[in-house]
Amino acid sequence: MAERTPSLPKNFDKCPCVAVPQPHNEMEQFQPLPNGRDQTQQQHNCGRICWCSVGQKFANLREMITFSKGAAQPGPAVPQSLAPAPSLDLFGERMVSSPSQVPGLVRNMHQKIASEGPPEDRLFMDILRLTDAHPADVAVTLLRCAPSCDRAAATMWKTIASSGTTMEKVLPTLLVVLEDWPVRKMFTSDGDSENVFALATTRVLWEILRLPWCPEPFMKYSPHLLVALLYQVFISTQQTPEEVKTFWTKCQEENNLPSINSFAVKTVKALLHHLRCMDLLVAIERKNGWDTLLYADTHHYAMGLLAREMRRVSIPMCSCIALRLVRRLSREEPLWHLAAMAFLVEVLEFLDFNEWGDSILEIMARHLQSESRDRCHLALRGLEVLSRDPSMAKKMCKLSGRLLELLKNEDADVVRTTLSVLMNLLLNKDILASSPTAPKLAEVLQSLFDHDNRDVQLLSIRLYKQVMESAVGKGRKRLKMLVGETLLPLFFHCHNENTRVAEASRETLLAVVKFLKRRDLKQLLEMEDPWSFGERVLAEDRGRAAEHLHRALPYLESPQEPLREAAIRTIGIAGMLMRGQPQELQLICEALQALNADESPSNTNLIVQVMFDERAASLNSSSGQCQIPCRRRPPGDQRPAEAPDTADAAQT
Repeated sequence: MAERTPSLPKNFDKCPCVAVPQPHNEMEQFQPLPNGRDQTQQQHNCGRICWCSVGQKFANLREMITFSKGAAQPGPAVPQSLAPAPSLDLFGERMVSSPSQVPGLVRNMHQKIASEGPPEDRLFMDILRLTDAHPADVAVTLLRCAPSCDRAAATMWKTIASSGTTMEKVLPTLLVVLEDWPVRKMFTSDGDSENVFALATTRVLWEILRLPWCPEPFMKYSPHLLVALLYQVFISTQQTPEEVKTFWTKCQEENNLPSINSFAVKTVKALLHHLRCMDLLVAIERKNGWDTLLYADTHHYAMGLLAREMRRVSIPMCSCIALRLVRRLSREEPLWHLAAMAFLVEVLEFLDFNEWGDSILEIMARHLQSESRDRCHLALRGLEVLSRDPSMAKKMCKLSGRLLELLKNEDADVVRTTLSVLMNLLLNKDILASSPTAPKLAEVLQSLFDHDNRDVQLLSIRLYKQVMESAVGKGRKRLKMLVGETLLPLFFHCHNENTRVAEASRETLLAVVKFLKRRDLKQLLEMEDPWSFGERVLAEDRGRAAEHLHRALPYLESPQEPLREAAIRTIGIAGMLMRGQPQELQLICEALQALNADESPSNTNLIVQVMFDERAASLNSSSGQCQIPCRRRPPGDQRPAEAPDTADAAQT
């Protein structure tokens, strides 16, 4: 039986992560007991040899016998005392005369194996035949009578696992129990409704995975098993009722097992080992992923890591797991939603959006409203993938209001991902530019041109260009009132030290002058005469010189000298254009304050300061109401500098 190599299930015959495992040494399935046990190691070695020989005889015998293939049918509850005696006809068509006898027969088998020496081959046949006919009753009864999976129960489960057909009938029942934490109420044919522990199923899986071969159904159901086990890892860190603690304490005493979530992780690793995902196991271990998986606050990071590494091993496996997670996320299981989302967004692109797109969009839209930064960001990452699909992009227009709100978020990653989603939407469909959302979007984007994060800055400038180029109808008319205000900010960023930002600013600035139908400005840009461009913009809009000066002031504090230089030139021109305006003195004082803060002034900076000093002195002498902040003294000038009085300047 140990030399038998299972064939691959049809569902995963092309999946590299379920390659046929090579047979191991038959003795590897047994783990030595720790020091301190009462029984001697010699006694256990004898027991192992005995059970191995029994298994070999059973493997030879089962080739000669045809078992019943009938499915289990639930029957009415019959009191155990009224049930007829079990019938054990080895070669007959019937194991029991009534389904209500199955639980009692399973308990008898378990007791017989536990109390006697090596069982007869006939008992192995009976276990398989009974399980074939009544898989649910056998599985649930065995989980109840031996929840800690003692030696006798382990023998019965391994016997069931030796037949792929029988195991496939039992596995759905095990999965139902496994997914319900901490217990599952299930009825058997004798009317018993005692709860079954989910951990009892994990113990069973662990014992089966210790076999030197992997049953075919485990390969077929491996995505389902992995999701259920990963959920158990997480939930066991959150909720551990007393009855579960008591049960697991007994398991630990009998089998020397670790903590609950550590044991679940151990079972996950055993399953992946049988699926031949060795590179995956090593990669997660190297990045400390298994330890990260054990803690509630880092569990979702480990899930994301697992997804990224798994997609390198098997895309079909990732797709199957993703579908399981979509079903879970569609239900109300808020505790595990963050971890499930962390895995899903990493493999989302491998799903068929024609079939699952609507469900996924609903999940992402729900989590987009979350106050949790992590959930919101994961939802945005999912929407980023969905928005690349034209059919899904059209359905996402209903989220435009929420996306605009997120552009004002303080988290740079949230803003960057939101910009990426909006960019994909505009590239696929003109669904925002022709709506009332376009002017609102343009206004928010303009405020992001000076964002500290370079990615946000770059995306906002590029997206602004897309909004203008896509605008039609009323949306285009409303944009005209806003687009003119971006001429100077974009002009400043054409001098940005980041070449990508500078190039994007120049392209967007060209789009702006084209949108405004300003051929003269377009020619100046194409002639690469930026300073003439700035002078022309200011000269043709003298009435808003104060507004332009205000807009340039923040750039004087930029860490980039080219940006400060461009702002200083603009301020100098705006100052000359403001002569005679009521607020001229106040704005000149504000400009001098900013200029004096420059620790490494350029020649242009000093020239503008001299010019503003002279103009401010003239205004001050004529008004006699305020004192002007002094300009920076040249190096070597030892004359005392007057302290600025900005409060008086502001009142003028």
